Amino acid sequence: MTEQQIQNILAQQHDYFAAGHTLSYQARKNALDALKASLQRHEKDLAVALKTDLGKSDYESYMCETGLTLSELTWMQKHLRSLMREKRVPTPLSQYVARSFRSPSPYGTVLIMSPWNYPVLLTLEPLIDAIAAGNTAVVKPSAYAPATAEALRTILEESFAPEYVCLVSGGRAENQALLHQKFDMIFFTGGKTVGREVLRCAAENLTPVTLELGGKSPCIVDSSAKIQLAAKRIVFGKYLNCGQTCVAPDYILCDESIRDQLIQALQREITVQFGADPLANSDYGKIINQKHFDRLLRLINTNKLVCGGQTQPEALRIAPTILKDVTWDDAVMGEEIFGPILPVLTYKTLEEAIRVVESHPHPLALYLFSEDKATQKKVLACCRFGGGCINDTIIHLATSEMPFGGVGESGMGGYHGKVGFETFSHTRSIVDKKTWLDMPVRYQPYDKSKNKMLRFFLK
Repeated sequence: MTEQQIQNILAQQHDYFAAGHTLSYQARKNALDALKASLQRHEKDLAVALKTDLGKSDYESYMCETGLTLSELTWMQKHLRSLMREKRVPTPLSQYVARSFRSPSPYGTVLIMSPWNYPVLLTLEPLIDAIAAGNTAVVKPSAYAPATAEALRTILEESFAPEYVCLVSGGRAENQALLHQKFDMIFFTGGKTVGREVLRCAAENLTPVTLELGGKSPCIVDSSAKIQLAAKRIVFGKYLNCGQTCVAPDYILCDESIRDQLIQALQREITVQFGADPLANSDYGKIINQKHFDRLLRLINTNKLVCGGQTQPEALRIAPTILKDVTWDDAVMGEEIFGPILPVLTYKTLEEAIRVVESHPHPLALYLFSEDKATQKKVLACCRFGGGCINDTIIHLATSEMPFGGVGESGMGGYHGKVGFETFSHTRSIVDKKTWLDMPVRYQPYDKSKNKMLRFFLK
């Protein structure tokens, strides 16, 4: 798509929004209903596309993509009317007589840029929030998942006129063309490098931005943890989608006294969940493309290999892999892994573990496996991260009742449910001042009696 075509789409969306077509409760409800019906009709098409792009099984596609998207849709349909309502707040005595309230207002035309690793979920969930908030939207999915992008195009074209919601496909040229336009808000999910470029371009127009990035999310396991259960949940979270999950445990940081026991438990769980030969498991996914496959291979130090490391180059598959005796000088610790490689590091004291986490950029997620309440409280108090779990992994993002987002280098802003609606809205503060009484205290000329009254009101 050319830059001129993108400009035409944007102009049409600006006009459509200015005409008020997206503002009413009924318009928003109808839009959500249409999207839900189309999504349900094309569930099988999405599953086929996700299998093509990422090797996902039907079960995983529904569990982690379509099902979670439908869950957010259902939540938004249920709560839309209450989210749109004005929220009355107390009025200070100094503003007597008046009614004060907070009023949500849509930004206007928003740009949603989504990644390839969960191309359905991370495209449609923010779109649902944007539509509920009353915006028009231009959606730009990743070029790395082309089959899913085309399936999404079918769904969106079936549900919306292009002046309401429009999908723009393509690669870097289209990304740059979009970022050079003046949107009312930008929502980006992806890596830090592109995230910085998004923020840089948005700054030119002072456009508000939400960034959902990533980072090296630690998984702390202390000596009180239930090792077998911890291993089961870590293996699930780490190797889901072949490790290509922004909130996957990036590395384990465990008490040195339980390292060997934990590694043995992890190995057992890999066999239980994926079979003796995971590469023969048709439900185990693949790496998105050759570039990332080659990058991941460079991160595997065979001298530190515990298990895994086998590959199917023609299918872009890497077996679930564990590395031990890893230090921060190893290549695997120099970047977010985003693949099925799990380094295991150790610590001597909890204070050391906390120092390690806090000495690196704030991660998108942190996981702690511990039965000790004092340890849980200390880690939560001392570590800064986007979100996480105690005694589990990744499930914190699977609810519309809690916001999802990062902090620092792992992102800014959040979404899901109420927070998602608020992310795509500007909340206006309104004072409705009555005209049948006008307090004289604020007007000149000032005198002692007014000063006394002022001090009575403002204290």
